[in-house]
Parts: sequence; C-alpha cells; structure tokens
Amino acid sequence: MTGLFYLLGVVIFVVAILTSIGLHELGHMIPAKKFGGKVTQYFIGFGPTVWSKQVGETEYGVKAVPLGGYVKIVGMLPPGAEDLADEVTVDAEGQQVVRVRKSNTGMFTQLISDARAAEWETIKPEDSDRLFYKMTWWKKVIVMAGGPTVNILIAFFIFAGVFATYGNPGEAKPYSAEISEVVDCVLPAAEVDRACKPTDPVAPAKAAGIEKGDTIVSFNGVPFTSWEAMQDVIRANDDGTATIVVERDGKQLTLTTNTTVTARPTSLTDDKLTQVGFLGVSPTFTGFVTGGPLYTLEQMGGMTKDTVVALGTLPQKVWGVAEAIVGVHPRDPDGPVSIVGGGRIAGETVSHEEFPVKEKAVFLLMLVAGFNFFIGMFNFIPLLPLDGGHIAGALWEALRRAWARLRGRPDPGYVDVAKLLPIAYVVAGCLLVMGSVLIVGDLVVPVKLPS
Repeated sequence: MTGLFYLLGVVIFVVAILTSIGLHELGHMIPAKKFGGKVTQYFIGFGPTVWSKQVGETEYGVKAVPLGGYVKIVGMLPPGAEDLADEVTVDAEGQQVVRVRKSNTGMFTQLISDARAAEWETIKPEDSDRLFYKMTWWKKVIVMAGGPTVNILIAFFIFAGVFATYGNPGEAKPYSAEISEVVDCVLPAAEVDRACKPTDPVAPAKAAGIEKGDTIVSFNGVPFTSWEAMQDVIRANDDGTATIVVERDGKQLTLTTNTTVTARPTSLTDDKLTQVGFLGVSPTFTGFVTGGPLYTLEQMGGMTKDTVVALGTLPQKVWGVAEAIVGVHPRDPDGPVSIVGGGRIAGETVSHEEFPVKEKAVFLLMLVAGFNFFIGMFNFIPLLPLDGGHIAGALWEALRRAWARLRGRPDPGYVDVAKLLPIAYVVAGCLLVMGSVLIVGDLVVPVKLPS
C-alpha cells in the first residue's frame, strides 16, 4: 500500500508540473496570437512526438520527455542581411576588380546563418506582417514575460490559499503557555524517541504533578511571557529548586520540584549539545501565521530575494551535487533538486505514515508553488535562450530607438537577437549539464524527508 501512495504522490506532482508548463506556454501563445503573431506549434515536453493535433494554423501536442515545453512563434529571428566584405584585386590590365564574398566562414557566424535559414524556411510571403521581430517592443515584452509571469501567478494563488486557510508553514505563531505533553522520564538527547525504562530517572515535571492541559503562570516567580523566555529560565535553573505556578480548571496551583541537568541541543538551529536545566514539558503549538493577499505579496518579496541569491550560487550548488554523486561529501538537504527529485519528495510525503492528510496536502501544494516560483524567476534571467533574454533584447531595442530619436538620428531598426545565438548555445549547454547533474543526483543520492 505504501508503494501505491508513493506512486500517487509522484503522479500528483508530475501532473501539477506539466499543467504548470502548459499554462506557462499559454502565457506566451495567447498574447502572441492576440497581437497578430503566428504560432505554428504548442507542445508540452521535448523529443519524439507522442500525440499531436492540428487546430487551425497551430499544432498542439505532447512529446516524450516531460521536462519542459515550447511554442513556435514565427519570425523570432530577423532576416538580417549577410555580412559582406569587398575584396579588391587588380587584373592583368591594371583595372580594379571587386569580388563580393560571404563572411560566414567562422563557426559562430555559420551557426547564426544556419539558425536564420532554418527560421525562414517555414515563413511564407503572407506571414510578412505577422512576424514576431516586427512587433513593437512592448508587445514583445508582454509575449515573452507572459510565460514566467503565469508561473509566478500560480505560485501566488497557491501561497495565498495556503496562507489564508492553513497558515504559513515557515512562520509559526508563538507557543502558548498551555502544556501539551509531560514526559515520564529523562532520556539522553539521542534516545528521546524510545520508551522509558524502570532505570530512567523520573522527569521533574512528572514528579511535581504537572499535567497535560495545565497552563504555566510562572516559574520561580518569573511570569510567563513567551515559551522562548520561559525555556531560557528553565535551562538556566540547572538542578536547582523549581517553584511552578500552574492554572488547572480555573484554579492556580503551586508545585515544587528540582530541575535536572541533561544534555540538550543548544537551539533549534544549533544541534551542539549543552548541559542545561530540564523540566520535561512541551508547550502547545498554536498554529501558523495566517494572512491575505498583501501578506502573501510580502512573503513572496522575501522569497524573491532568497531566489536571486540562490540563482547566483546555483552553479556552486550543482557542483556540490556532483561531488555528492561521486562520494566526496553528503548531499546538502537544502540544495537544488530537479523535477525528478521533486517527484521523489512528493512520493515520500504522500506515503509517509505519520503525516496527517492535511499536512500532506499542504506540503504538496507548497512544493508545487515553490517549483513554479523558481521556474518563473529563473526564466526572467536576461540571457538567451531564456525568456528574459528576449525581454532584454526588446528593452534594448526600445532604448536604442528612443536614444536615436532624441539625438535626431535615423531609426537603428530591430535588434538582431540572432547575433546572440552563440551565447544562447553556451547557456543552453550549461543548463543541460546542470539539469543532468541534478537528475543523476536525485537518482543516486536523493534528498530525503527527515525521518
């Protein structure tokens, strides 16, 4: 049964991501058609075609490798006349002869020429007014920004729904003074999950008669203000006398015991063991902070900063995954994962027996939202072949034309993004390598949920 639930989690995640990819491509296609552009293909996936159907002038379909998608907008590359060079020679009669030769002898120049030729093989005479490169700059920006904007909107609506109902899993409300658990004995830090043995010392709270549901009023005369502050007071008490005032059934009771010294993690973020005073109670978790659309925007603003930092360190993080693959060091549990890793995490979440159904649903929603947010931000990087590269080209075209008008110069014309194709090939190669490393890492040394 666990295997079936694991498979269910993987399927849910993959379907959600493929749906997101499809909506991303619609974000490009709809405005492109709205502005009069010609879209000949709309596909989810890459590689061999699994299924397709022609509807009007657009072929819709699915390909075998579900790692992306694309729409084919006619006329992405301008025709751009070939660079010409005049070779001047002198004939036998002393007359100058001009021979015209093409300059596409370099590897990169040939790549550009071939890409431009492939682009224009499919363009028909009647398409001349529907070419993408002829659109005004702001239309180009809208078309190319449409895809990643859809991903960010998907993330926003998922985050907003979770934050408004369940709360933000990353921002808990303060713990209340009500006791949710009283442990029976004092266990070593490494054995806190095992059952108590007769030889284990009784926990001070148990010995004092503290019960689940009691509300702490004060500890050694220090009134309860927050659990963090109360925890500091208890830890600092070492093995001293502890006078604890609790409220039970509307009445205040004064209980006396001695805290005991034991090794515990220094803090939630520091696992180093420290000898501290121990009482043996846990506070009541009051839930997560909730909020509406403005709260969601505020949280996504912080996510944006974190994502920009993550993108800047992505090559280093991927290198760390490569080192983990060959066994140099363990894999960073907070490092990047591919869609394969996301599927594995989703499968483990759904099949985890100790997670309540509600928490599983929230985790899956946050996982899908996180992937969409990262995909959206990643595609805004101003480098071809990413959407941000085309957006940068359109903005540069607008700036260049505006500058020419201000100076009374002739219109410099369209920006020829074909000249940046060598950069696009390098970037695409790097993305392919990083994606492959992450996929192999997710298969060989996968990130696992905490047990």
